[in-house]
Amino acid sequence: MTSISNKTAIAGYGATEFSKNSGRSELRLAVEATLGALTDAGIDPAEVDGMATFSMDNNSEQEIFRAIGGKDLKFFARIPQGGGGTLGPVQQAAMAITTGIANVVVVYRAMNERSEYRFGQPMHSLPPTSDNVIFAYHGFSGLMTPAAMLGLMMRRYMHETGATSLDFANYAVLARKYASTNPNAFYYGKPITVEEHQASRMVADPLHLLDCCQESDGGVALVIVSAERARDLRQRPVYIRAAAQGSPKGTVSLGGFYKDNIWPFDECAATARQLYSQSGLSPADLDAAIIYDHFGPSVFPGLEAYGFCAKGEAKDFVKDGHLEIGGKLPINMHGGQLGEAYIHGMNGVAEAVRQLRGTAVNQVPGVRNMLVTAGSGLPTSAALLGVD
Repeated sequence: MTSISNKTAIAGYGATEFSKNSGRSELRLAVEATLGALTDAGIDPAEVDGMATFSMDNNSEQEIFRAIGGKDLKFFARIPQGGGGTLGPVQQAAMAITTGIANVVVVYRAMNERSEYRFGQPMHSLPPTSDNVIFAYHGFSGLMTPAAMLGLMMRRYMHETGATSLDFANYAVLARKYASTNPNAFYYGKPITVEEHQASRMVADPLHLLDCCQESDGGVALVIVSAERARDLRQRPVYIRAAAQGSPKGTVSLGGFYKDNIWPFDECAATARQLYSQSGLSPADLDAAIIYDHFGPSVFPGLEAYGFCAKGEAKDFVKDGHLEIGGKLPINMHGGQLGEAYIHGMNGVAEAVRQLRGTAVNQVPGVRNMLVTAGSGLPTSAALLGVD
């Protein structure tokens, strides 16, 4: 069986500013991020021969390719599942390069998700796809938003583990603490307190407003090449040690209420098993992580599913300061999607690249291996990234 472990590397990344109104088209955001990533890597746009993104992205690969001056596009792929798909395009790029289908693959995501449309609004008038029929079915029970669906899962998690809203506040405060020192974060200079978290309005019990990710405009792109090529380029190579997707039996996108365990857990655990098997690494080998925080409380079962603590122990793991720089597992040092921006998790991948290069604002000393995850509570994906 062909392995992708350590065969490819992220050689460059680019990002626009993150805002609530970009003032330009999503296509322009995608092109800006892509050109920024290629410049960062020191690669001529004419060398790009592959592109991968989310099925939800509105920007045609061909239009971006034309705009950057591409010559011969050999590979293009799109991954579904929204935020659950974040590391799927990275996996696709690694597979394409490892098998010789492409040599330089751009992974991109760009959206005006605040100024043009809002994912947090009730889901209605959607095309009659099989997934949307399931969303409509749950809508009869009032589960019309991602917050409502994740809220139900997290309420069950609280019932079984004893976690409380005050425990969830500990993560939200930490995310904003990191964001407050990150000049690229929307909430730069704006930390919050536990009291402010508790006083914020309830969006979907048990999720307070300050438990919810932002709605953001912006774009992020990565350039992925072979590990051998990356060593000759401008930046320190960030190797893709493993990349996986997970959707075990009973998974329903944001609506898996029919499994024995309805927490946002099983998909992450299935992905974790693949990552550790591919790479030969274990949770103890990881120095930091980017854990997808579409809703801050989902970080708690995520910590458990990826093996950093046992089921039900995340509340104490967080309370004891292990997510801080200097703790056992610093996470989301950019401020996460609660504090920096919501670009479907791609800004988290960019933060992992900075951390591993040693150029992050809130730098973890000596970081060499990191986990990056995608959305939970739906089919998901993740990757292990590292440096020499």
